[in-house]
Amino acid sequence: MITLVDSNILIDVFGAHPEHGPASARTLRQCLHAGAVHACEIVWAEVASIFASEKAFLKAIQTLGIEFSSTRQESALLAAHIWRRYRETGGKRERIMADFLIGAHAKIQGDRLLTRDRGFYRHYFSGLTIIEPKINV
Repeated sequence: MITLVDSNILIDVFGAHPEHGPASARTLRQCLHAGAVHACEIVWAEVASIFASEKAFLKAIQTLGIEFSSTRQESALLAAHIWRRYRETGGKRERIMADFLIGAHAKIQGDRLLTRDRGFYRHYFSGLTIIEPKINV
């Protein structure tokens, strides 16, 4: 079982988000127990940006056991296709290409996606299994 993780989950955990942090940490642990957890280069860069140094980020991410997973060409092309459809149907710039790349990466290269942004991913990536942390469980 390969779970791809979205930036918001790792930022919740590493930033000790008061509302979402505990639920995100609990769900991330469950995913790690179920198999591998990977993050693409977009998630890697977004999460690394909240750390004071690259060394601190790498130590934290390695401690959790999150693996780096590069986006393959097939995933990038799926993201482009879905982005084009989104824009052609009136999609606003509230969404950025990075969101589409994360979703396509999960759909093509993993079994499921751990995120708090389930509505977006369910809408644009049908068939992708979404794992969402539950607050107050």
